[in-house]
Amino acid sequence: MSAQDLILAAAAGAVSLALSAVLWAFAQRRVADRRVAELAKRIRQLEAGAETAQASAEAFDSALLAVEDGHALLASGEESLGVCCEALGLGQADPQVLLNALMRADPDHARRLRGLFERGEACAFEVKGPAGVVTVEGRAAGALAWLRVSAVLGEDQGLPTAPRFAAFLDSRATPAWIAAADGSPVWVNAAWLKAVDAGSLDEAAERGVAFDRGADAIASEAANLGQRREAVRWLSLGGRRRAFHICAQPLEGGGVGVWTDDLTDLEDAREDIKRNIEAHDETLNRIDDAVVVFDKAKRLSFHNTAFAELWGLEPAWLTERPTHGEVLDRLRQRRRLPETADYARWKAAELGRYEQLGAAPDEMWSTPDGRTLRVVRQPHPMGGLLLLFSDITGELRMKAQFSALVQVQQATLDKLSDAVAVFGSDGLLRLHNESFERFWNITPLQLEAAGDFEGVVDLCVHKLHDMMFWRELKGRVADPDPTARMAINGEVQTSDDRIIEYRTRPLPDGATLIAFTDVTDARQLQSALADREAALSETERLKRDFVGNVSYELRTPLTTIIGYSELLEHSGDGVSDRARGYATAVKTAATQLARSIDDVLDMAQIDADEMALDLGPVNVADLLIEVAARWRGEAEPNKVSIVLERPDDVGVIRGDRRRLSQILDHLMENAIGQAPAGGTVTVAARKALGEVQLQVSDTGRGIPFHVQAHIFDRFIGRERGGPGLGLALVKALTELHGGWVALESEPGAGATFTCHLPEEAHAVSQPELGFAG
Repeated sequence: MSAQDLILAAAAGAVSLALSAVLWAFAQRRVADRRVAELAKRIRQLEAGAETAQASAEAFDSALLAVEDGHALLASGEESLGVCCEALGLGQADPQVLLNALMRADPDHARRLRGLFERGEACAFEVKGPAGVVTVEGRAAGALAWLRVSAVLGEDQGLPTAPRFAAFLDSRATPAWIAAADGSPVWVNAAWLKAVDAGSLDEAAERGVAFDRGADAIASEAANLGQRREAVRWLSLGGRRRAFHICAQPLEGGGVGVWTDDLTDLEDAREDIKRNIEAHDETLNRIDDAVVVFDKAKRLSFHNTAFAELWGLEPAWLTERPTHGEVLDRLRQRRRLPETADYARWKAAELGRYEQLGAAPDEMWSTPDGRTLRVVRQPHPMGGLLLLFSDITGELRMKAQFSALVQVQQATLDKLSDAVAVFGSDGLLRLHNESFERFWNITPLQLEAAGDFEGVVDLCVHKLHDMMFWRELKGRVADPDPTARMAINGEVQTSDDRIIEYRTRPLPDGATLIAFTDVTDARQLQSALADREAALSETERLKRDFVGNVSYELRTPLTTIIGYSELLEHSGDGVSDRARGYATAVKTAATQLARSIDDVLDMAQIDADEMALDLGPVNVADLLIEVAARWRGEAEPNKVSIVLERPDDVGVIRGDRRRLSQILDHLMENAIGQAPAGGTVTVAARKALGEVQLQVSDTGRGIPFHVQAHIFDRFIGRERGGPGLGLALVKALTELHGGWVALESEPGAGATFTCHLPEEAHAVSQPELGFAG
């Protein structure tokens, strides 16, 4: 391409670029014009809004301050600023001066404002000045802090602002709210929200819950009627039934203010009072004393059953609540009141007691029917007069009888030889006898002057110096502990060498009786008796030792004699018949002597209470067969027959078989010895009511009547020799088994000995006797 072409091409490009730039510039101009128009419109709108805000702020008597870095500027409300400064007593209406005054008014206000300026924390408070109250509300917006201040002057300066009043209601412990005309709440406090368990009123409305539908109805009724409405409602709140006093008051400007008071404690107290009054009335109805209450108007307001019964008044008439005067008139007509010469004056004095403030002294009324009444009057707490009538006729009679009884007791005590004194629980001397005065050589005047236990001790200590003894007695008298007042007794010795026995006895009324007895002679006699008893015991011991030693010394040679006698009897032809007869006689005598020695030893054991029974089951029939067989050899030489009677229903007895055999052996020996040649000895047993009887009888000459009384005595001589212990041992062994022995005999008609052994009796000092069928 030539140079000219290049130049043309460059020129064409430059022209195109210039045209493009011009077109772009026109386009940017149109955009800039539109933006300028929009900004101008926005500025006009902002100016209009600022004018509106300024007008609204000034319309509500408040000033708006803008604060940046501690410097305050007035945004609007110049007149309101002047009013606020006037309320605080400031000389000039300057925003900075007002801010400084607010900072100085209260340290808490300064803290709130610093929080607003430094951290953007909203605040609201009031400042009271000399001429009024300034309300401050602070908010932060960007780098500026805005304060809206308003002042209240004159009479309205004490009225709280709406937020403060709302905070006041919110602090109530019971629900309070503002309701619409239909009763639905439009504002509620925190207690209302807590009661329905909701975070806000909107949440409660969504859930459809309310504090109480009845309260909403009361609010609606108050709104519709334009009148205050109140009611007490019982609600279940917090798991407990509670009573609330609900008050709904129509508010000026519309709506209803509703507030509540928790009356649960008050209602519970009312119920308690009501129940207490009913219980009190019921209690008064159960007592024997007559009770009547007249109210302030002197009309009967309460009476118990005893009142109607005491005076014979009709219950139907009493239910009409007659006056006090009417009751007195009716009682006078029936001659139930005390006789008086001037009834009108007496009645006026009785009715005049309503004017007395304190309780009147008790009176005694003597009625024509012979009764004595105690009358108690006192003002009633609820107003009026309470009267209590007690029939003390029986009490006075009992007092008279008691006084006579005390006199009888005193006279009785005076006749006692023991020294007796009675002390009350307070230590005072209540009673004493004449022997007490003589015992301690004290006069009645001295005892009366002494008065209490300590004084009496001072009068007696010259005879008995042991202060420990007197302190112990005082503890028995004055100690309130029941264990300390237990009865005690003992002996002490006085300064004149007398031995005194003392006894204390607690009395039912809390008093203590103390008795002193001179036992000097008795103790001397006891000492002599003790010495004699010791001597007798020693004698008895020597007797037992002597019997034992003699029995032992005799038993040994007797055993030898019996042995050699039996040897001679069986020697065969080496011994003559005459010598054999001598040996038999020697053996018989030695055997009897051995039995006598055994009897003496057994009796000595019984006397010393040393004999023990070997108890066991004993077949009575077998025992009788054994005894009869053993004594047939003794009876045949004397031509005596032994008859055995053994019923099958006797059974088994629990006893000592050897001792029972010993009893029967002695009875058999006695019967065979008394039976004549050709006579009969009968051994029998029978079962009677509650006992078993062992019986031995003979057909001998019987026992004289004068001998029967002593037949069981010891050492009564027998015709056949021996110490005479057989029947005495029978009696002792039978009694040792818990039984007894009986004798039936007539001269010339034989004798019968019967041993009665009880079925269920206890053996003396031994286990029980028992029987088995």
